[in-house]
Amino acid sequence: MAVAAGESWLFLSGIIRAAAPFFVTAMALILLMEQVSYRRKKGPLPGPLLVVPFFGSIAQLIRDPTAYWDKLAARAKSSPLGLSADYFLGQFVVFIRDTELTHRVLANVRPDAFYFIGHPFGKKLFGEHNLIYMSGDPHRELRRRIAPNFTPLALSTYAAVQQRVVLAHLRRWLDAAGDGRKPFTLRFPCRDMNLETSQTVFVGPYLDAAAREAFARDYNDFNVGLMAMPVDLPGLAFRRAKRAVARLVRTLAGCAAASKARMRAGGEPECLVDYWMQDTVRELDGAAGPGAPPPPHTSDEEIGGHVFDFLFAAQDASTSSLCWAVSALAAHPDVLARVRAEVGALWSPSSGEPITTAQMAEMRYTQAVAREVVRYRPPATMVPHIAREAFPLAEGCYTVPKGATVFPSLYEASFQGFRDPAAFDPDRFFSEERREDLAFRRNFLPFGAGAHQCVGQRYALNHLVLFIALFVSLVDFRRHATEGCDDLVYIPTIAPKDDCAVYLEQRCAELPSF
Repeated sequence: MAVAAGESWLFLSGIIRAAAPFFVTAMALILLMEQVSYRRKKGPLPGPLLVVPFFGSIAQLIRDPTAYWDKLAARAKSSPLGLSADYFLGQFVVFIRDTELTHRVLANVRPDAFYFIGHPFGKKLFGEHNLIYMSGDPHRELRRRIAPNFTPLALSTYAAVQQRVVLAHLRRWLDAAGDGRKPFTLRFPCRDMNLETSQTVFVGPYLDAAAREAFARDYNDFNVGLMAMPVDLPGLAFRRAKRAVARLVRTLAGCAAASKARMRAGGEPECLVDYWMQDTVRELDGAAGPGAPPPPHTSDEEIGGHVFDFLFAAQDASTSSLCWAVSALAAHPDVLARVRAEVGALWSPSSGEPITTAQMAEMRYTQAVAREVVRYRPPATMVPHIAREAFPLAEGCYTVPKGATVFPSLYEASFQGFRDPAAFDPDRFFSEERREDLAFRRNFLPFGAGAHQCVGQRYALNHLVLFIALFVSLVDFRRHATEGCDDLVYIPTIAPKDDCAVYLEQRCAELPSF
């Protein structure tokens, strides 16, 4: 037996020794083909000459996202095409700095050109059946159904809710800040405030306290997973994020079902899903009949998934904008003084009433500040797409290969065209003489463009305007200035490096109550 086993091992080891050169040769050939494929796809674009097999630059991206994207932007700036190339996790990558080429991608989301993915590994997290990945007629039909969520009437309903949540959190911040004696970092408190705002505005009446706590835990797991390696194994952040998304969508589907029942009973809309379900239940009831299929995009599960898309779009992007607004106002006391004067002429904390939509409409300079915040620091810096087919991006100069991941940079577009674009200057959107919002509107891309332009951009800007108006009226603040505190970091949207540390004190005699 021992002799037979020994002979078997000798035979097997002989095979291994004989096969080893072929295996090594095959691996070398595969690695060579990978490098050749990358170089062929790269063409004239600046980028690394050789790439790490399969992994490419993913370690750099995860270790220091800011330095990584700055490097790609610098390469693109050095190119006459405004493009650069890279490679990670088996994906060839094209970074787009040029504004017109960015528009070209955003305008060509269709089956024979590009599809929008929202996040490099988004499909693994969100699944394929959601607003982010839709295109063509189904996408247009869904956006038509979403339109009632953002009418002036709906936005006015949300404005009162938004202010109540903001005011409640400002009270907590002032208590925690200790009358300006210690620095208070705003990013995580802003994030908590925005999560409560989104929950309340989107599905407010349908989440009890326990559901809100579970919701917050799941959303935190999701957010961590966005920045993790996309390794779908038990115990890892990416797997936890996927499971959290599934739970969040189920919760939101339950809210949609409850809203349908309430709207059928004649209830008045109190939140976004109510405005949506008001028309939906009419259509469902009108289409009811033996064997009749329900209208598209009306199931509880679909609606829950789409509401989650709204949450994803609103949550961290809004947190980013609020932090940059505070940072910019602290750094520009002249702008802060003008905002306080404008808001003070229209609304007073002593009124005991929230800011009305009519008053907000008159806050033209404050609205210009909000627009400049999202131009100066667009929270969604890039909008990744996949090339479904080879696409001639720069006519006669470069064709994006099929399957490439393309990163049009909304951030880089914001620093092109505008006069002195590196300066924070709200007058570019306020001055009747300058009107840079019209002159350079193609460079104003914080909400994207084309078929996937943000459907909730008016809501997002209203939230920023209301926060600025309440914050500057109720709070005295100054920045806890440290070296590099306003350098941007990716989390995955952008935020000040120090998480926006400030000293806070109550400014008015008594905070309003409404």
